Amino acid sequence: MSNKNLIVIVGPTAIGKTSLSIELAKELKCEIISADSRQFYREISIGTAKPTKNELIQVNHHFINNLSIHDEYSAGKFELDALKCLEFLFKKSDYAILVGGSGMYIDAVCKGIDLIPSDNKIREILNLEFTEGGIIPLQNELKEKDPVHFNEMDIKNPQRLIRALEVCRSTGKTYSSFRKNKAKKRDFNINKIGLYADKEIIHNRINQRVDQMILDGWLNEINENIKNSNLNALNTVGYKELFRFKNNEISLVNAIKEIKKNTRKFAKRQITWFKKDEEIKWFNLSEADKILKSVKSQSNFIE
Repeated sequence: MSNKNLIVIVGPTAIGKTSLSIELAKELKCEIISADSRQFYREISIGTAKPTKNELIQVNHHFINNLSIHDEYSAGKFELDALKCLEFLFKKSDYAILVGGSGMYIDAVCKGIDLIPSDNKIREILNLEFTEGGIIPLQNELKEKDPVHFNEMDIKNPQRLIRALEVCRSTGKTYSSFRKNKAKKRDFNINKIGLYADKEIIHNRINQRVDQMILDGWLNEINENIKNSNLNALNTVGYKELFRFKNNEISLVNAIKEIKKNTRKFAKRQITWFKKDEEIKWFNLSEADKILKSVKSQSNFIE
């Protein structure tokens, strides 16, 4: 059995994954890999709830601000990059922490991801179709061409829809046919921890965080990126609603209401995704002591 241990911390947005991962990393004297697909991008920070400067100083983080919103990236690339990073980290410590709410990126590191064909020209066409016609035609096309994947995925995520349709159109096969879902073997132990709380608590935390983001200057960040509003990296919850406000389509009050509502829906989808993983051991967000004891008991912890 390997003496190297990857501690994976998952859960819905705003549940407290960042603060827990930092406390664990300090206790275990190890570093953190972020698996939040929006925190990769250096141009957007407030709306992606990146760790603060003070938090980043406390523990060394990887895969935060490592990309530009103009860069193309995927879960497959993240798998390769994260495994290379882990190889380096495990030379310094028996522990590393993987934390985030992007289920596909978590799975890429823990289980591996299938090699799936790509076609840049078809992707450009799909992006144009989305810009001009919205998300519903893409949803309808995927439902017809690949109902299996349609029923499994987050159909409100345009990036995921475009990726799946890119495969369907370029190969004539379903996206789901390329996903064998056969986990690759890893040469390190994996201990998965999930954070949960009552729905009302999660909703309150989301609402408070959105309000705080506005106070922290989120609208300035929107102004700086208004010319890039068509990019996939910015076509996500929070940014798309505030771009609508900037385009005089809705009021700021309604934009904030929409962000809170859509973030709550996003949190629900995250919970649904992670609940399917039977390897995750769930803890209430108030049970930090129990979590550390669980990590110690399930790995080769040496004081």
